[in-house]
Amino acid sequence: MVTTVGVAGFGAIGQRVAVAIERTLPSLRLTAITSGDLAKARARADALLQDPPPVVSLAEVVARADVVVEAAPASAFDAIATAVLDAGKTLLAVSAGALLDRYDAYADLARRRGGHLHVASGAIGGLDALAAAAVGDVHAVVMTTRKPPAALAGAPYLRARGIDPAAFTAPQVVFDGTAREACRGFPANVNVAAAVSLAGIGPDRTRVRIVADPTIDRNMHDVEVTGAFGRFFVHNDTVPTENPRTGVLAAQSVVAALRRLVAPIRVGT
Repeated sequence: MVTTVGVAGFGAIGQRVAVAIERTLPSLRLTAITSGDLAKARARADALLQDPPPVVSLAEVVARADVVVEAAPASAFDAIATAVLDAGKTLLAVSAGALLDRYDAYADLARRRGGHLHVASGAIGGLDALAAAAVGDVHAVVMTTRKPPAALAGAPYLRARGIDPAAFTAPQVVFDGTAREACRGFPANVNVAAAVSLAGIGPDRTRVRIVADPTIDRNMHDVEVTGAFGRFFVHNDTVPTENPRTGVLAAQSVVAALRRLVAPIRVGT
């Protein structure tokens, strides 16, 4: 049986996912693509794919697919999530931060309509271990994200405070607060923080530090978890895509999640 997949958002992640489906996932079939700019997405699909699917409206993507991959700007998340879940379909989300403030509403809609929402792990590891730890007593989850200044440019939190990360000549902590606050202030940068908080002790107990570091050329994430089980530490050092805000591993995590959805044997929690 072949599972049909639609892609909503056709930037760095959406394009990589589409290519992977066509070339490496025979049990999946890419049936539709949508984007904020349909003409540009159509041109990109024609250039990248051997058999490009229709590039259509969100409503048509939902109608044509069993699973919809959300790889769009955070501002588009609500429209995508609502359409997919209301249709009783499965949403595989990249913009984890965008669901935090309406988590209960999405969960209720999914239950009522028979839909499902899966959050891709993105450019972070250790979520299986964190979820297992959270079955018991977790004392603290602290995540430190280091990014080149260009990857943080334009973040609402920095703009509101008149902070220009390009002016830094040495590493500088630009944020220290909860995961919920981090996702509001840096919606294009810290979906990994949302994923960590959802897998563990929630967005209001998970602490996040963001460092603008002009000495590095890739994105780095460190997560420290302590609890009744003991302690573990995860370090991720990921190469960015052509979009400096997005790591290559984020796109690959979506492909891995799609593979897991249809796999006869699944490894991991």
